[in-house]
Amino acid sequence: MTLLIIGLVIFLGTHSISIVAPAWRDRMAQQLGNGWRAIYSILSIAGFVLIIKGYAVARLNPDVIYTSPLWLHHVTAALMLFVFPLLLATYLPGKIKTMFKHPMLNAVKFWSLAHLLSNGTLHDIVLFGSFLLWASADRISVKRRPARPLNTLPASPYNDWIALIGGLLLYVAFIHGLHRLLIGVQPVL
Repeated sequence: MTLLIIGLVIFLGTHSISIVAPAWRDRMAQQLGNGWRAIYSILSIAGFVLIIKGYAVARLNPDVIYTSPLWLHHVTAALMLFVFPLLLATYLPGKIKTMFKHPMLNAVKFWSLAHLLSNGTLHDIVLFGSFLLWASADRISVKRRPARPLNTLPASPYNDWIALIGGLLLYVAFIHGLHRLLIGVQPVL
């Protein structure tokens, strides 16, 4: 569990700089240019790797806090329908992005909430609860700070269709084996 927590602190801490110190972050990004991107990327990757390793180790000796009823697994599957289209809509400007404003943060909230409904071990609660709290805090924070440009494709009326169809295809791929291949668990439907 220690590796998982260290990974979460590094990964979410790096991603929280704009929440707690936006002026400092902007100053560092301006001063260091690509150096800032490199440091940010290295820390993010290191944190992500530690999260993966820490989660894998924690799964070996799980502490069960609660057991979800089977019907909640169906709610999880329904909530996950939104995740991949929202992730894709982040980089595909269209009506979805306009409606959700920050589709990636919404995707993280759907993803983490959905997994908290189905997974009741301590390491699941720590992982998914941390991401849910971070995404909620960042969503509130983003309303108060100036928007930064995001590299996206040009706006197009087709982007929403690409996000929806591509997102649903990713969802189907995860349901039919990709989740088991990457995570080691077959989702219950």
